[in-house]
Amino acid sequence: MNYTNSLIEQISFNNQKYFVKRDDLLHKDFSGNKARKFYYFLKNDFPKIKKVISFGSAQSNAMYSLSVLCKIKGWKFDYYVDHIASYLKENPIGNYKFAKEFGMNIIEAEVPKTFKNDELFISEGGAVSAASFGIEILANEIRTWAKENQIKNLKVFLPSGTGTTSLYLQKFLPFEVLTCSCVGDDEYLEKQFLALEKTNFPTILKKEKKYHFGKLYKELYEIHNELLNQTNIEFDLLYDSLGWLCFEKYVENFDKKDEFNFLYIHQGGLLGNISMKERYTYKYNS
Repeated sequence: MNYTNSLIEQISFNNQKYFVKRDDLLHKDFSGNKARKFYYFLKNDFPKIKKVISFGSAQSNAMYSLSVLCKIKGWKFDYYVDHIASYLKENPIGNYKFAKEFGMNIIEAEVPKTFKNDELFISEGGAVSAASFGIEILANEIRTWAKENQIKNLKVFLPSGTGTTSLYLQKFLPFEVLTCSCVGDDEYLEKQFLALEKTNFPTILKKEKKYHFGKLYKELYEIHNELLNQTNIEFDLLYDSLGWLCFEKYVENFDKKDEFNFLYIHQGGLLGNISMKERYTYKYNS
């Protein structure tokens, strides 16, 4: 099965050339940045481990990817959440639905403080140093592509939740890595960087206004639809829409854009779009 080496294709969006790393196409069940973060756990043997424990939201991309990982490895999977909306319980959809189908045991409670010897705890969103294993492979794929295509002036962009992927990409790439904060503010993102590394951080692009994670914004829905119309690529509504909003603005205002190439890394997470599209359609199209 192919969990690495996604293709890079060239697109034109609003008359600007971009390259897109299609990590959404890695594997139908294990793709995007979470496949990179969890690749270490997929490729290595953990003979003592029988269960994975993690926590986060009930529609998390990481939750779904971990349920797939556990199914492949034959592990049990306990996932802790603060709250599951009654509507979601009665009408399972998106990551929640499919993670349960892969065998996830979801628990409405605080995550335990201690774990047994046969339990593996993975922080929310995969913010762990082991993520560097898969992200270094991603960086090497980008380096190889750039060398083969004689691309020297390259800027790499991806939006951040915990910032783990962008942080380790900057560690392993000779190019500037750009990102924007999607879950918390920029200060939150910098704290997440510091928890894993002490230096060499990616560049955080400023947002024009404050966005609350998971809240609906018309401009995010519009850029999602515009990208789909112009490029025939579906991007994630939670991370990629805000990412493209920030990245496009940066490129527009970048003085030397004719001298540089711009690579966007697709975040995957398209199962999450099922529930997000329902919400957006209800709000703006009903």
